[in-house]
Amino acid sequence: MRAIAADSVIGAVAQAAIEVNYVLGEDVVHALEKALKDEPSPVGREALGQILENARIAGNGKFPICQDTGLGVIFAELGEDVRVEGGLHAALTEGVRKGNADGYLRKTVCDPFTRQNTGDSTPAMIHVDLVPGDRLALDFLAKGGGSENMSRAAVLTPGAGEEGVIDYAVETVRAGAVNSCPPLVVGIGIGGDLDLAAKIAKKALTRPLGQPSADARLARIEARALERINRLGVGPAGLGGTTTALAVHAALMPCHIASLPVAVVLQCHAHRHKRIEL
Repeated sequence: MRAIAADSVIGAVAQAAIEVNYVLGEDVVHALEKALKDEPSPVGREALGQILENARIAGNGKFPICQDTGLGVIFAELGEDVRVEGGLHAALTEGVRKGNADGYLRKTVCDPFTRQNTGDSTPAMIHVDLVPGDRLALDFLAKGGGSENMSRAAVLTPGAGEEGVIDYAVETVRAGAVNSCPPLVVGIGIGGDLDLAAKIAKKALTRPLGQPSADARLARIEARALERINRLGVGPAGLGGTTTALAVHAALMPCHIASLPVAVVLQCHAHRHKRIEL
């Protein structure tokens, strides 16, 4: 049994929370630069140029990319032969708390009804999967509230099939894109049950941007959905153009024979994510 010191987890998570808010990942920058090159709309190109300039200023000056520094979402793959001293959940929570304080990040968590702020951006949203081996891998996602508010989930009839899933994704983007700070990254979770569909949709966002699914069916769904989404004409910042989304990432699980759960999770252009392996 391998033991990992809690301080190692706390430090890695705190650094990730700060880094993703200050420095936009290379995968996202490259996607935005490609969009700037390909976007035919002058207004759309101007918006993309400003997004890239904002990211440059944030990275150089060590400022948050956006005033919404995101809800801390962590997907943990915990090896069955590893333990975190003091407990994994406690270490992840403390990492988010420390990163929020050290990075001077906006406090983003509150009680659902009283709206009383917890004061330190905790608790984080933590999802743990047990995997073989003695490693710990963490995917850290800073999830903005505007795009989260426009995300949707439903249970379709089985007959809806692939076309129905794509239709649902496109309609979700059409209804919510302007309020989600486009160009977007779109996660689609298919199957499982309703809550698992939402989880795998969000986890799909942590894949390197634009990397197609290794599953040929899902890669086809991603390509078709992206093409249709970018024909909506919403464009960068909702000002028109062909770059409503930078990428679509889909994930799939088997489901009940009577159901077809689907979740569509939208992420804004400040797509802040980082993978950590310990």
